[in-house]
Amino acid sequence: MIKTINYTAESPEDFQQVLSLYKSLGWNSLNLTVEKIERMCNQSWYVVYAYADQELVGMARVISDGVITGVICGVGVSPQYQSKGIGTEMMKRVIAQCEQYRVIPQLMCVEKLEPYYESLGFQKFSTGMVKKLNR
Repeated sequence: MIKTINYTAESPEDFQQVLSLYKSLGWNSLNLTVEKIERMCNQSWYVVYAYADQELVGMARVISDGVITGVICGVGVSPQYQSKGIGTEMMKRVIAQCEQYRVIPQLMCVEKLEPYYESLGFQKFSTGMVKKLNR
């Protein structure tokens, strides 16, 4: 049975759930702590959280100045809840937030996810670059 998914921009009471989500997705190679996860979320311009009952099952966030550009990052859904439209609904909410403030949404993704983001109206526009840091 599919549980009802609730979406909110309110921060969770316990950021351990976010850390658990990141770990379930294999995203904690930096060994982030609950405190760093909380700071990451609280310093984001916009975050949407998806819950099945009280369980955090998805999250997406935007880093932005709130004026020109918003970088969408950390879009993830728990493996057991993937392919149920949760990521798409979170992206719709992220895009709506950007449109409301006339902030241009941008993102970087791995090549295999390009068709997914193209289905949401994104277009490939340039090559990104990254500077590796020792962390």
